Amino acid sequence: MSETASKALRAQAAEPDPGRWKALVFIALAQLMVVLDATIVNIALPSAQQDLGISDGNRQWVVTAYALAFGGLLLFGGRIADLWGRKKAFVVGLGGFAAASALGGAATNEAMMFGARALQGVFGALLAPAALSLLAVMFTDAKERAKAFGIYGAIAGGGGAVGLILGGFLTEYLDWRWTFFVNIPFAIVAAAGAYFVIREPEGGRNRSPLDIPGVILSTLGLVALVYGFTRAESNGWSDSVTVGMFVASAVLLASFVLVESKVKAPLLPLRVITERNRGGIYLSLGLAIIAMFGLFLFLTYYLQIVKGYSPVKTGFAFLPMIAGMITGSTQIGTRLMTRVAPRLLMGPGFLVAALGMLLLTQLEIGSSYAALLLPSMLLLGLGMGTAFMPAMSLATQGVEPRDSGVASAMVNTSQQVGGAIGTALLNTIAASATTAYVADHIAGATSRSQQQLVQLEAMVQGYTSAIWFAVGILVVAAAIALTFVNAGRPGGTTVASSDEDAADEVQIPVVAH
Repeated sequence: MSETASKALRAQAAEPDPGRWKALVFIALAQLMVVLDATIVNIALPSAQQDLGISDGNRQWVVTAYALAFGGLLLFGGRIADLWGRKKAFVVGLGGFAAASALGGAATNEAMMFGARALQGVFGALLAPAALSLLAVMFTDAKERAKAFGIYGAIAGGGGAVGLILGGFLTEYLDWRWTFFVNIPFAIVAAAGAYFVIREPEGGRNRSPLDIPGVILSTLGLVALVYGFTRAESNGWSDSVTVGMFVASAVLLASFVLVESKVKAPLLPLRVITERNRGGIYLSLGLAIIAMFGLFLFLTYYLQIVKGYSPVKTGFAFLPMIAGMITGSTQIGTRLMTRVAPRLLMGPGFLVAALGMLLLTQLEIGSSYAALLLPSMLLLGLGMGTAFMPAMSLATQGVEPRDSGVASAMVNTSQQVGGAIGTALLNTIAASATTAYVADHIAGATSRSQQQLVQLEAMVQGYTSAIWFAVGILVVAAAIALTFVNAGRPGGTTVASSDEDAADEVQIPVVAH
């Protein structure tokens, strides 16, 4: 770390920004908007598909266009935040996201809708890492950082479920277009607040020339990876294009790592991901999101198709999960983060979530909400909230200010890629199990009502088969967190950006009570 950067980091640690708590309100609002958008559109999709005449084969692009742009450009967005300054990137990202949302809400055909969703992904990729890195550089005191990241972690984890409720209300009582228009007031308030309140610490910009080969290789590699999983869901794993995408992604991402190890000013300095704690966090978070994304999808379909819930009732059914996440993040995680090592929150948190997921393997057509779904969602929320909060904080802790944008982008990248993998992988497992069940049982169903019953039983059989995999994935995430993450022992947390920066380690006191 350079002497100038070290002085800047010490100065900002000594004098925290007086407006940091006000800034947190607007950063949290922007994060809520981005996370809401991931699920709010899912609720509106059937109505939008019908209105715009989108075919069943093409409807996935409403989700995929966003996922490809967002996942592919996150590292680039994080680097732009380091180059421009996080505040500027944050405000520009908000403005662009609002404009793209207006375009989506006004869409008159499928091409306009797909284009709007891609644009939302582009500006989301600029906004998300800027928001997290602003939080990372503004909150440096250990106890304050715990509180700030507790709030941020609750929003990051619970926002998706809030999106289901809001999406249900807007679709049922207004129009699906309002699931896009609702982003506009969020963005205006967050951008105005950020402009007047946020004061970004000095000395944190990375003015090195942009690593163009790194940008191209990382973007293409991530897009190929996300699209490979998306295509696998609809066309199968042995499809030639699916296999081609995975091969291309492996080659591109391997080339990216090689280029980053050689260039003078890399897009993603390898010190950011090779540091043991951050590497463990990126991996375990990505795995946890694989499990969570599949769950959201299955439970939404189960409640609406099998149980016959309305969109609004479906949204409210997820409230216990939101309550659990907020409790786990702001009460358990925040209170214990300055007292115990992060892995002792992350590991058990993922295991509690796995226990909640395990209960859902007992799902049947007639399962009781109160007896099965309620406790499983509470456990999932508590576990994920407790684990997400220290993970978000530690992933950006001790990073050089000039790297905070890309370190934050890696958190989002692991979540986005995890979401794409989760949706494709678990959906494929569910679809295969459903097809097999129908093939085995449909012959015995003679009447139409019996055939419909077999179809519903097959659907639930598919969900439970996939949920078993999700349980295993969460157990692996817990094992990785407990094995790799070794920072934050009571008495002092020492996190260095890289081995060569050991002389400039940042000591963050931990207050024992």
